[in-house]
Amino acid sequence: MEIKQEFVDGLREAKSVVFFTGAGISAESGIPTFRGKDGIWNKLKPEELANFNAFLKNPQLVWEWYQHRKQIVHESKPNKGHLAIAEMQELLPEVIVVTQNIDNLHRRAGSKIIYELHGNIERNYCSKCRTPYTKEINLDEGVPKCYCGGLIRPDVVWFGEYLPEDEFNESEKAARRCDYFFVVGTSAVVFPAASLVYTARQAGAFIVEVNIEETEVSRFADISLFGPAGEVLPAMISKIKAE
Repeated sequence: MEIKQEFVDGLREAKSVVFFTGAGISAESGIPTFRGKDGIWNKLKPEELANFNAFLKNPQLVWEWYQHRKQIVHESKPNKGHLAIAEMQELLPEVIVVTQNIDNLHRRAGSKIIYELHGNIERNYCSKCRTPYTKEINLDEGVPKCYCGGLIRPDVVWFGEYLPEDEFNESEKAARRCDYFFVVGTSAVVFPAASLVYTARQAGAFIVEVNIEETEVSRFADISLFGPAGEVLPAMISKIKAE
């Protein structure tokens, strides 16, 4: 991995930077990816766990799985990649995180402007009246219900559901106005989230890929930095801060 000085010099002058992140960056914190060789979908069928009909059919099973995933998240910590993105806020006028991850690690790392395209596993709401549910989930007492009688569900986007409109709209605005658009830890093949890469490119942003191997983004990225985000991003920051 070589980070060219010309790239660093340009980045220093950026007014707005977007980091578009996926499961790869969280894998460095010990959170399993979905589609890798050790991914969650290789062990469990997504149609049994991550859609609303499956939830209605067996809410106990779905909740048990999400409680297990939540425990993994709670035991994980932001890694050097998350922390480097947060540190960029001290170096540039505007740094925005657009993430497909639901693990809340960017916020825990200190990033301030975050658009969560697929929700947040730390939050729950009523599937009937959509009221947020803030009580602790205790499955020993059965699947939680709202005062209206609706089933409480995790605040995550399941297969067949739309992305949160406000979060996606703000993400599109950020992609259109940014100078640099980083694609970090994602192959950018899941739409509509992946469309943000093309939106940024069409608007004239400099596309930077940070992945451990080549992806679909590699074909049109202005620069690809191959390696773990926890190594690449801190190295990039060191060069930015160097005189």
